[in-house]
Amino acid sequence: MYPADLKYTKDHEWIRATADTADVGITDYAQQQLGDVVFVELPQVGRVLAQGEVFGTIESVKAVSELFSPVAGEVVAVNDALTSAPEQVNSDPHGAWIIRVRPSNPSDLDSLLDAAAYTQHVG
Repeated sequence: MYPADLKYTKDHEWIRATADTADVGITDYAQQQLGDVVFVELPQVGRVLAQGEVFGTIESVKAVSELFSPVAGEVVAVNDALTSAPEQVNSDPHGAWIIRVRPSNPSDLDSLLDAAAYTQHVG
């Protein structure tokens, strides 16, 4: 259920690293717990984040939750499509990225969960 090419946080974000950037979103488990997503607050491009720092919020019909950065780095892009269609997070949680970061410390990825460990984490 959880793609093997992603890394995961215990706070239910995923990250997909490429050559020098990484996309960040929320997991299928998180979107199921939230229910219908109605709003995603996006950070400013250029913002520098610490690992674990709150970069935005996600609002559903049930709750508002904070979004935590899996790695330290600079926000190089945000998924503006979520502004008009936040439900993409529900329909394609592992494809609907929220932010794209340029990690400042690639070893941050080593501290994250792989798919098997995340699956065990959410039980």
